[in-house]
Amino acid sequence: MSKDNIVIREIRPGDNEQLEQVIRDCFYEFEIPLEGTAYSDDETSKMYESYQNSNDIYYVIDSDGDILGGGGVKPLTGFEDKVCEIQKMYFSPKVRGRGYGKLMFEKCLESAKLLGYKQCYLESASQLKAAIHIYESYGFKHLERAMGGTGHYSCGVWMIKNL
Repeated sequence: MSKDNIVIREIRPGDNEQLEQVIRDCFYEFEIPLEGTAYSDDETSKMYESYQNSNDIYYVIDSDGDILGGGGVKPLTGFEDKVCEIQKMYFSPKVRGRGYGKLMFEKCLESAKLLGYKQCYLESASQLKAAIHIYESYGFKHLERAMGGTGHYSCGVWMIKNL
């Protein structure tokens, strides 16, 4: 696998099944609770359909048709006009440690700005130490409690950044 055949692009209808598998595999690999997280969200099995509004977007990492991860931006429930949430950012071990996580994160932050959001929120699990380190390096600050109504009661890390 070379960098030349890997692209970050907007999600397509045919990406759902592979992307769902990447997301769900991460929960088992990192021993993240299945309930109260993205694992149990209805939209995890229909990601394309879940990101078709004018104020959200989802990207995938595509290696010659093999979907190796993704990440998206969506309005945060209760704060729709000004705060977005970076959501469902998970990656296959095949691309971890190669800079694609940072590229995806930067693409999501840029999209959040272009969509007109003023702040960006995210939730994570404490097991995802590398991801949390990236968030901190981009200026995200830890919060004491969750914002919005994500339903992710098993996530113990909440962060926010002004855009």
